[in-house]
Amino acid sequence: MKTSMKYLGLFVIAVLSVVVSFGVVSAQTDVTICFGFQDLETEFWVAGHRAITETLRGQGIEVLEYNANEDPNRQLEQIRECIAQGVDGIIIIPQDGDSANTIVAEAQENDVPIAVFNRPPNDRSAGVIVVADNVSATEQAVEFIAQKALRQFEITGEAVTPLILVGALQDTNAIGRRDGFFNVITRYNERYPGLFNEPIEVATEWDAATALANLEAAITANPNVDFIFTSSDFLFPTIRSVLEPRGMWVPMGQPGHVLLAGLDGDATACQLIDQGYVDATGVQNLFLEAELTMNRLLQAIEAGETAPNEVLLDPGFALTAGNIFFQRSDMWGCVLYDDGFLDQ
Repeated sequence: MKTSMKYLGLFVIAVLSVVVSFGVVSAQTDVTICFGFQDLETEFWVAGHRAITETLRGQGIEVLEYNANEDPNRQLEQIRECIAQGVDGIIIIPQDGDSANTIVAEAQENDVPIAVFNRPPNDRSAGVIVVADNVSATEQAVEFIAQKALRQFEITGEAVTPLILVGALQDTNAIGRRDGFFNVITRYNERYPGLFNEPIEVATEWDAATALANLEAAITANPNVDFIFTSSDFLFPTIRSVLEPRGMWVPMGQPGHVLLAGLDGDATACQLIDQGYVDATGVQNLFLEAELTMNRLLQAIEAGETAPNEVLLDPGFALTAGNIFFQRSDMWGCVLYDDGFLDQ
């Protein structure tokens, strides 16, 4: 995955202009924030991380960064180190929902306010939790291709075979995306009996190599798949590598087009919607989530609130082949794409 610092820098400027326009933070030069995260393996995590750190530092706030490299035990020790240093607040991107609960409890037991960015704890009763409504965003994206599948079914009378690339199910984001997918499939099958064949589930564990091997096997066994939802946009290149050699990577409006939707809203998804290969993606509003995370944590610090407990929801939206000309600037990945990120 390309992570050009030049174009991520341009994107951060765009994020800062949005965040500052909301009045996110005021200068707090005596504040120190600990930011613990896992490997920044996708454009969303890289952009979110940079938006938060650059915004805070731009306001004179000291930021201590800790990369746990996908090790939840290491992240817990890093957060303990932050607490021992006397930080004023903590932001984390946890490895999974279970470890997030442990880390939030550790912070609150030591009277340090903590905010969880985008990957929520399994128990959402403690900490400031900023999260996308994964179910809603998924439903909006899958609904778009389900409508197209219905039109196809009404013309041909042939059932559509759906496939979902499932994330790591210890992650609540992955669970919500799977639920959103099946909500739409079930609803349409109840309304239009015979529309969808039994969905095929492909495990990815949020790993491109795992996704490639399992998708290759699934498509080989089920070459009639004509409807795919990926639980993360970063797997679109993997999907292409499987479909293209089989003559299944076909743009909209041409025979053999496989209906495709995803979730996240990255630059590749924007490009592929423009090119006609992808029909829709559910978008996590990175602009809003960064603003919510910083604003609420700094409010707690200023108020001396050591254990703020609140869920702040990003409802998300779907960018589709039908609305991309009107809503592309709302999607963080299109900001990257339009600034030339994928050309580097």
